[in-house]
Amino acid sequence: MAIHLISAIASAQAPPAQSPETAGSSGAPTGGAQSSTTAPSAADTPANQVPSSKTEKKKKEKRGKIVAAPIPISNAALGTGIIPVVSYIFAFSKEDKISPPSVVGAAGLITDNGSRALALAGQLYVKHNTSIITAAFVRGHLNYDFYGTGSAAGDAGRKLALTQTGQLFFGEFLHRIGWKFFLGPRVWIASSSITPHPDSSTADQPVLSALDLGTSPRALGLRLLRDTRPNRFYATAGTLFDFKANFFQVDSTPSASSGLPGGNKTYSFQPYELTFNKYMSLSKSQVLAYNLTLCAVGGQAPFYGQCLFGTKNELRGYVPGRYIDTRMFATQLEYRLALPKRLGLVAFGGVGEVAPSLGKFNGDNLLPAIGAGLRFLLDRKYHVNFRIDFAQGKNEHTWSMGIAEAF
Repeated sequence: MAIHLISAIASAQAPPAQSPETAGSSGAPTGGAQSSTTAPSAADTPANQVPSSKTEKKKKEKRGKIVAAPIPISNAALGTGIIPVVSYIFAFSKEDKISPPSVVGAAGLITDNGSRALALAGQLYVKHNTSIITAAFVRGHLNYDFYGTGSAAGDAGRKLALTQTGQLFFGEFLHRIGWKFFLGPRVWIASSSITPHPDSSTADQPVLSALDLGTSPRALGLRLLRDTRPNRFYATAGTLFDFKANFFQVDSTPSASSGLPGGNKTYSFQPYELTFNKYMSLSKSQVLAYNLTLCAVGGQAPFYGQCLFGTKNELRGYVPGRYIDTRMFATQLEYRLALPKRLGLVAFGGVGEVAPSLGKFNGDNLLPAIGAGLRFLLDRKYHVNFRIDFAQGKNEHTWSMGIAEAF
């Protein structure tokens, strides 16, 4: 899924940069103990190790930190394999004491079903936290199953095996406009080629439109962001408001050998997505996190451009892309407990649904999920965790792993 699944390798698996807004209205940091601008705590510096030499001082003043991990992956969508991730977290300017740290990194994907992908991405916080520049390039091919569109298709579990080859470039520039809001344009340039692999022994399989087989999506969009979390890697307070709108034009050139009806055509679609997160500290070691995700798509969208349930941790416990439609909501609550020896535990639960229109949402098609996870602290300075989550959904379960929290 060129826009969702492949891009998730760059955005969801690689560690994100810290909050784009850690400064208060006065310009002074407001992050507290978790803020990247806060000096290391006494717990991080043994009492008998007071910097006294130039060598120790230089070590303390390192500009950045490398975070790397080979992330195992095992799910029904892409198979079993590994996602190697390496990221460099650093201050873009040593003189800038307000901006959160910037991040550049790379991630790969190798699974036993033949899926392969490579992603290069970077996010820079510049000019005293007044601008955010993001860019990513992703290329790869994925083998996965198409279940059809709608709740009924997802419940039925009928599959059509697909191979999707694609690449995309994404760029975004956000500028602070006041009241801790950032606003700016974004651009997508992508190409996708899909090859279906029908199972001759099974006649009852989802129908795939020929217009989805070969596409060249391009889009201009905008993003409105307000992020008051003191630390995006491990938020203990604050909120995130994130609205995205993209306006796609698609040139469709399906292969004549596909045997499916259709032809060359240009069409358009418009995905809109709203995310709201809130974080609250219950104690020094306990955090309660809430997430709400809303999605709506207008126009004639290919299936991979619609609302794909579970592709961005909206609700763990479901194979990404099994539930697809033009409307979606998902909400979840997660309890996080930090333990000694770099360990941590989480428990979460939530509910969501997909539908063709707002009036079609109903309690009969709700998608509940519940689960728990283990955390291991990779880096003390930025509080970057490695996560392992098990979740049970309506009709299946999933294991998911990654760097940084699910939301």
